[in-house]
Amino acid sequence: MSLYDDAVLVLKGYEGQEELRQAYLDHLAAHPDGMWKACHAGHLTASALVIDPSRERVLLTLHRKLRMWLQMGGHCEPQDTSVQAAALREATEESGIAGLTLLPGGPVRLDRHALPAPCHWHLDVQYAVVAPPGAVQEISDESLDLRWFAYGEVADVADDSVVRLLEAALARI
Repeated sequence: MSLYDDAVLVLKGYEGQEELRQAYLDHLAAHPDGMWKACHAGHLTASALVIDPSRERVLLTLHRKLRMWLQMGGHCEPQDTSVQAAALREATEESGIAGLTLLPGGPVRLDRHALPAPCHWHLDVQYAVVAPPGAVQEISDESLDLRWFAYGEVADVADDSVVRLLEAALARI
């Protein structure tokens, strides 16, 4: 199955955010290249919120370009076999933590956000992952910092999209 076909299947099975889910499906139907960064009308991205093993904190990255505290995530790559695999790869690369485990049940949320040209739109498919016991994070080239935040601290450092992702992840736990 292609990554495009997987994305369509994942989105058709996603429950919630019906209008946004349909907008993602419509975008993919209109843009066969809508999985890739080269699609300047917008493209799917994959991200994951990293939760500590005690389920009391989340790991956020201070994004190098955006200078905002965000979940791990980014563009799909040709080697990704699924949107879920892309989210897990991004979370692993950006956190430096091996052995992350996806929360069951598929994506926890969708988030569409505008970006400056040439990208225009990211249609983010958001997952949540749990770090293994004893995990030690390692800053990647895409990050200025990585830090664990208690759930109650997230709203003080991150924007509303990260807060909504945390709320959706907590509802899944």
